[in-house]
Amino acid sequence: MIRINQIKVPIMHNQETLKSKIENIIKSKDFTIHKIVKKSIDARDKNELMYIYTIDIKSKDEKRILNRFVNNNNIMSTNCNDYVINYTNTLDNNISPIIIGAGPAGYFCGLYLARMGFKPVIFERGKKVEERSKVVEGFWNGNKINPECNVSFGEGGAGTFSDGKLNTSIKDKNGRISAVIKDFIDFGAPEEIGYLNKPHIGTDYLKNILVNMRNEIIRLGGEIHFDSCFMDYQCIENKDSNKNTYIISIKDNLTGDIKQYTTSALILAIGHSARDTFKMLNNNKLPMEPKAFAIGVRIEHPRKMIDAGQYGTSDNAKHLPAADYKMTFRSSKGRSVYSFCMCPGGMVVNASSDENQSVVNGMSNHDRNEINSNSAIVVNVTPDDFNAEGFDKYGVLAGVEFQKKYEALAYKEGNGSIPVQTFKDYKANVTSTSLGDIKPNIKGSYTLSNLNNCLPAYVNNAIIEGISYYDTKLSGFGREDSVLSGIESRTSSPIRILRDDTFMSTERGIFPCGEGAGYAGGITSAAVDGIKIAEACAAYLLESYNH
Repeated sequence: MIRINQIKVPIMHNQETLKSKIENIIKSKDFTIHKIVKKSIDARDKNELMYIYTIDIKSKDEKRILNRFVNNNNIMSTNCNDYVINYTNTLDNNISPIIIGAGPAGYFCGLYLARMGFKPVIFERGKKVEERSKVVEGFWNGNKINPECNVSFGEGGAGTFSDGKLNTSIKDKNGRISAVIKDFIDFGAPEEIGYLNKPHIGTDYLKNILVNMRNEIIRLGGEIHFDSCFMDYQCIENKDSNKNTYIISIKDNLTGDIKQYTTSALILAIGHSARDTFKMLNNNKLPMEPKAFAIGVRIEHPRKMIDAGQYGTSDNAKHLPAADYKMTFRSSKGRSVYSFCMCPGGMVVNASSDENQSVVNGMSNHDRNEINSNSAIVVNVTPDDFNAEGFDKYGVLAGVEFQKKYEALAYKEGNGSIPVQTFKDYKANVTSTSLGDIKPNIKGSYTLSNLNNCLPAYVNNAIIEGISYYDTKLSGFGREDSVLSGIESRTSSPIRILRDDTFMSTERGIFPCGEGAGYAGGITSAAVDGIKIAEACAAYLLESYNH
């Protein structure tokens, strides 16, 4: 096939426009469009908005065309390198790896192990997505928080109630990223995620996708147990083999009963908020280390303002999707300040996972048609910061305690609701008593407050500097009635569960996996890590049993 890059067409176009443009580029009509590889928006010239495509074509005249463009980097030969599963369980047994967590890492790990012929057993402390959605909506409407089932815990993990972004900065030459995207499409995501430059699914689509993934894992012989919390494990070393045996204790959250299960492979896809699990693993002396993350606030602006700032106000701009942005800044004190999990046309949600804490996140449905756009504006914090506040006494859990401190302050500041403040009052360090033209679009109750009381001073100062700088890049970003809410503290896991080149802990047969273990940063990277762990787990089990 031939891949053609940098195909520019007007915003308003159709398939014939694309075909005509390709004809003009290659000077031939003898081709068919095989697939759209990439589609992005070029808004550098607000008066001439364009789409830019990368397209694969097939042609009987391929050799002649390529010879004519031998020095053109935008026209090249290409092959379809689909992901290939290299492991198959043909042994006469039911090898059942145990997976803790049904987020993207756990589900993709389970899916690929099942496709390889294993019988994975997945335990998830929260509920299946149909029931989880009702619990979460009830919490947003005033019900008490359920520590076992919320925006962080339950089928799909924290990504279920998010924007569902799939763009990632990781590289994977083995085709795992494309495999993840293909699976999402096969399970019900729109086909556009296969080529959009910044694809996203949206919470409304994700819920249905999760049901289809669950059913496929079960159809292939896997098991999925909800309301099942990982409480403890015991390692039994086998000196006659290179594999250990693990006795896993699982609590049934509905009955309180604790049952034990045995496995040779334990996959920890526990998510970034499983603090009780982190503590248990630490008590069992599983090698871990504290990890840097970021903390800050959510900021809301009118969607139309962000759209106009990014696209301009031409008639063609009206036909474009809600605009996104990505902001970075280095504060005067050397802190990294950046936008995180930007949600065009989305809403802010109360993402708390336990009592007496206030945590926010961003969420969008697929059409991104809410009145506001929001993102987190966060500042990097490191183990040095945790230690400076005396949390070094908690060892590897110092970052967890750091998070808990400021989430508790936010809960107190908002009197149990999400604390909200205008940017004007945030800069002045005074409690907001009124809002401007921008009204919060928040799932859950909120209270006018002073967010300066919820974060370290160095974080507040860096955020103020960052937002003021961003205003020079996107007009109106620093407007005084911008709505801030807090706090955003779950940007990534505060710990890393150590693993080696075999993807295992020093306790052989334990596989740290995904964002909670410190090896991913979003839905796609977590899913890719799940596939990597499935491969590593398969290799380990097959080698063990062959010996």
